[in-house]
Amino acid sequence: MRVPLSWLREYVDLPVGTTGRDVQAKLVDAGLEVERVEQLGAGLKGPLVVGQVLTIEELEGFRKPIRFCTVDVGRANGTGEPQEIVCGARNFSVGDKVVVVLPGAVLPGDFAIASRKTYGRTSHGMICSGDELGMGDDGTHGIIVLPPEHEVAADAIELLQLVDEVLDIAVTPDRGYCLSMRGVARETATAFGLPLRDPALLDVPAPNSYGYLVKIDDPAGCDRFTARTVTGLDPEAKSPIWLTRRLQKAGMRPISLAVDVTNYVMLELGQPLHAYDRSRLDGAIGVRRAEQGEKFTTLDGVKRTLDSEDLVITDNSGPIGLAGVMGGANTEIADSVTDPETGAVSGTTDVVIEAAHFDALTISRSARRHKLASEASKRFERGVDPQAASAAAQRTVDLLVLLAGGTAEAGVTELTAPGAPRTIAMRADHPDRVAGMDYGRETVVRRLQEVGCDVYGQDELVVTVPSWRPDLAEPNDLAEEVIRLEGYGNLPSTLPQLPSGRGLTARQQLHRRVGRALAGAGYVEALSYPFVGEGVFDQLQLPAHDAARQVVKLVNPISDEEPALRTTLLPGLLGALRRNDSRGSHDLALFETGSVFRAGPRPGVAVRLPVDRRPTAEEIATLNAALPAQPRYAAVVLAGAREQAGWWGKGHPADWADAVQAARSLAVEAGVELVVRQGQYGPWHPGRCAELIVTLDGVETVIGHAGELHPRVVKAMGLPARTSAMELDLDRLAAAGGGAVQAPRISTFPVATQDVALIVDASVPAADVETALRKGAGELLESLRLFDVFTGEQVGEGKKSLAYALRFRAADRTLTAEESTAARDAAVALAGQRTGAVLRGA
Repeated sequence: MRVPLSWLREYVDLPVGTTGRDVQAKLVDAGLEVERVEQLGAGLKGPLVVGQVLTIEELEGFRKPIRFCTVDVGRANGTGEPQEIVCGARNFSVGDKVVVVLPGAVLPGDFAIASRKTYGRTSHGMICSGDELGMGDDGTHGIIVLPPEHEVAADAIELLQLVDEVLDIAVTPDRGYCLSMRGVARETATAFGLPLRDPALLDVPAPNSYGYLVKIDDPAGCDRFTARTVTGLDPEAKSPIWLTRRLQKAGMRPISLAVDVTNYVMLELGQPLHAYDRSRLDGAIGVRRAEQGEKFTTLDGVKRTLDSEDLVITDNSGPIGLAGVMGGANTEIADSVTDPETGAVSGTTDVVIEAAHFDALTISRSARRHKLASEASKRFERGVDPQAASAAAQRTVDLLVLLAGGTAEAGVTELTAPGAPRTIAMRADHPDRVAGMDYGRETVVRRLQEVGCDVYGQDELVVTVPSWRPDLAEPNDLAEEVIRLEGYGNLPSTLPQLPSGRGLTARQQLHRRVGRALAGAGYVEALSYPFVGEGVFDQLQLPAHDAARQVVKLVNPISDEEPALRTTLLPGLLGALRRNDSRGSHDLALFETGSVFRAGPRPGVAVRLPVDRRPTAEEIATLNAALPAQPRYAAVVLAGAREQAGWWGKGHPADWADAVQAARSLAVEAGVELVVRQGQYGPWHPGRCAELIVTLDGVETVIGHAGELHPRVVKAMGLPARTSAMELDLDRLAAAGGGAVQAPRISTFPVATQDVALIVDASVPAADVETALRKGAGELLESLRLFDVFTGEQVGEGKKSLAYALRFRAADRTLTAEESTAARDAAVALAGQRTGAVLRGA
């Protein structure tokens, strides 16, 4: 909501010298979010005056039409002579009154005006458009043409109200009454402790039986409908400058007088209105639910198919408006048209004004269903004061009579559904107990009265809520009003006492170590949304029966394209990698840790918990039982160079081995022995995929995969070539650890190194050979490393040579050569037994 300070002063007598910043500070203290204060006309300096066009000469020989004009600006130029100005606009004629900026002036944006030679003539100033003066869009995108009654040489800065301050307020859904000058003025008056001149306090004639006929078939959707008729409007009447400028400052574009008046009253009182051309209405106005599939065209020219839940305004011809959202094109106010032969002017002369109150939920759903958000729907879905309808209709009638020369018909239609004021019972000390402060009964009553409540009682208060505050429904709402008006800044700051002896859980500690380990290895953490579309599983080449395809779907997803909760971290990480690669960052290493969501065999249904008491243990257990399993995963993705080339070497491209090493580093943090074997799973290349295995309860369990992604996955997801990835289940990795990580022991005895080269079939995985060597070497083996793989004629066709470095060390003595050799021979023997390995050269 944009609130011009000059308009606000009409309802609240702010102290002299009060600036927009002062008002902003007060409103923020009262709980309104004032995002900024816009300084209109900042840096503007005259002379800026009204001028009258005397002559227009069309200049030839240029790419675009150019006109050389003389303009009467009176004595504003110091000489009284006509001002010579070059202008390219075409929307003005000889005799028109225009806005002229003279040399020496400065326009918004620090644009200094001086005499200059252009198009072969000297231009002494400019004839101004609204955009050049920072006025906003007036619909013409041309020169400002003023009404003829304004005097030549008058100050245009004052006439056009170019200098002002505008407060830009972000109105939350529960404060819909602040989508009006009336609501903001009430808050301002309360904040400054000043009286309010309520613009809704008008003399409104009583309803009678000879107003325009209205029939309401759905009183639940429309509980109030006021109709007024104005006849004899001048179709050539234009909106006055003060009206158009207020609309522009509030962020709305002037259209025509009748429409501008309804928009102005909506901004002033918060009540959306609509004006119908009475000559285009066919019979009585009705309010009903639409028929399924019914069609009609809205004011924006779009033909819409209606839903049976939509509320529509009708006449005998069918729908003429989508209630609370947008009117229909078939009853639109007609622009004035002049007959070129007779000079007669035609246009709308008789209008019917609608001021109604509609159900907020119905309007909200219709606006979203048709993707048609409007200023009216924005207010109705947040709650409009139903008591303001008759005042808004009267205000509209008064302005049309004043500005367009119309006549208000005596007939007044007002249909209302039975209703009673809302009351709330509350203890007088309830705000004290909520805030932890002693406000006292007098303060509580005074603050509630300031927001428009009627308050009765002593210790037990009975509060009647004003019609414009539908958000006040229970004692806590009233307590919030007292607290915010007394100032949130005055609430005592009390820090909670933390229980001693508690720290991070073992699970939390592991997650932190995992994050630090991956960051230390050069990975960058990426946080992605936990939502996916089911099509991503096809891109990942997952089989139809894969458990990852069993997703939990949301009832109200943020995006219809991603309605499910993720079962893997890879889609979000790969999406982040793709975006960064497309923006020129080609060497990437990203990681993420987070929950995935696994649907059970029979999805549960969450129960609605009560809010008036603490849920019981059984209710909480029922709710938890309905939740999907949420194990925590860790994943990495890599592409491009893992190490850049330079004077130090050729560099190193990221490959499957880096992804496997990332898994090994996580296993080290968890204190788990990770077994890496060749595997095959959807997203990964079948020949470059490793299974990540741990022992859980004595059983080897696959907890993840690592390696290079399948080329088809890379192509389907638009990823860089040779992208690698790793993903594993952190919870099962932690469970395999079985306790605190044991720090390594540093032995004082020397190490004994033995190298072996084993020849095996090319099909034998190196991991199987390594496992056999570790088992056979026994407790003396400290570490084992594969440092070379060789194939060629020397080892034979279909064979490969694997060279390992074995380090032996004892904790209590120096090993002899015989002991280390015996351990090596035992390792080689077991490897030969299990994998058929033989010593190279033997």
